[in-house]
Formats: sequence, C-alpha cells, structure tokens
Amino acid sequence: QVQLVESGGALVQPGGSLRLSCAASGSSLEYYAIGWFRQAPGKEREGVSCISRSDGSTYYADSVKGRFTISRDNAKNTVYLQMNSLNAEDTAVYYCAGEAVERCTLVSPYRYDYWGQGTPVTVSS
Repeated sequence: QVQLVESGGALVQPGGSLRLSCAASGSSLEYYAIGWFRQAPGKEREGVSCISRSDGSTYYADSVKGRFTISRDNAKNTVYLQMNSLNAEDTAVYYCAGEAVERCTLVSPYRYDYWGQGTPVTVSS
C-alpha cells in the first residue's frame, strides 16, 4: 500500500510559479497512475492533471493547460506539478492521488484509492 505526501504549497503572487511534489513511500510509484486534484473553499474537488503509469501519458484540465506540467521521477518515487502563471482562481488545497491502474483519469476523484493530506496554495498580492 502506498502512502503519499504532498509538499511545495505556499503563498505566491499572481503570475508566479510553484512546484508541488508528491512523494511516495511503502510502494513504488511506478505501479500507480497519479492524479493532482484541488479543492477551493466551498467548491467540489476537481481534477487538475494526471499521469498514467507506464507510458507517461498526461492529461490536464482546460483551466490549467499551457500553465501546469505534470511529471514523474520513478527513481525518486516522486511526481511533480509545475505551476506557472498562477492566478487567484488557482487558490486551493492541492492533493495527489494514486490508483493502481494503467491509465489515469480526471473524470472523478473517487476512482483513486490513495490520497495525500494536501498542500495549500494561495495566490494573492
């Protein structure tokens, strides 16, 4: 069973950048499709980006395409989310999630079995 821990969240000014990390322990991340989700106050959890297990296929929500990049480093057992050109609408708690399947999805967070505790991102001047 994999345990996931997010880090890298912070207060950042509009237009700034952050890199979030999702570090795994207890199992190798290479066995999991990994997704990044976020939840803003009073809103439902939404999919941001995900990366598939073997071929590394990536998917992005329309709201972050061209600004966010997901990547995985199996040697470090870590998945990253590089976030550029941040704006106030990106403010949320960001969670990484894992599912022991080949293809990742952003359709529903309920597909994912393993979750980290979240890391807060605040975009404000």
